[in-house]
Amino acid sequence: MTAAEKFLSLYDELAALPEGVRGEVIAGVLHTSPRPSVRHQAAGTEATTDLNRHFGSRRGGPGGWFFLSEPELRLGSDSSAPDVLCPDLAGWRRERLPNLPATAAIDLAPDWVCEILSPSTMRYDRGLKAARYLLHGVAWMWLIDPDAKLVEVMEARDGRWTLVGVWPGDARDACIPPFEEVAIDLTGWWID
Repeated sequence: MTAAEKFLSLYDELAALPEGVRGEVIAGVLHTSPRPSVRHQAAGTEATTDLNRHFGSRRGGPGGWFFLSEPELRLGSDSSAPDVLCPDLAGWRRERLPNLPATAAIDLAPDWVCEILSPSTMRYDRGLKAARYLLHGVAWMWLIDPDAKLVEVMEARDGRWTLVGVWPGDARDACIPPFEEVAIDLTGWWID
């Protein structure tokens, strides 16, 4: 079986997953996980809302970004082990992606990704997925922990992730890279 045939076979398996199961193809292997908890979804929704208000819209703030929740990324299609990654959140600078494509998936790596951590996916998000994002040229990664109420920020530097900082969930004026132009109130991101 050729690499292309193997990928198509894995993609068929991915498409056939039952409702309530998320899947990704990473380095030629199908990985599955349960749908995220409500706490997880709420943190992602609040983060997206705040970022979109300031950076995604053209109605105020610095703008300049497109944000998507759970986009399908098809990256490395020219390699022997392409990836189908679905970050919880992703963002592209408009100068790199001037218009969103009219396709189901995007083959341009985002400038920023965010994973909302849960006990069942934490090792996977911090390990294998983080390594693949780095391989594909993602510059920034946020890890949001809704249980600990923390936002951890990593920047790609010299071929590895470097911790830039950790912001506590009670911060009302968090200037978090790469969106430090606007202070964000993190207190509304958490369900108690």
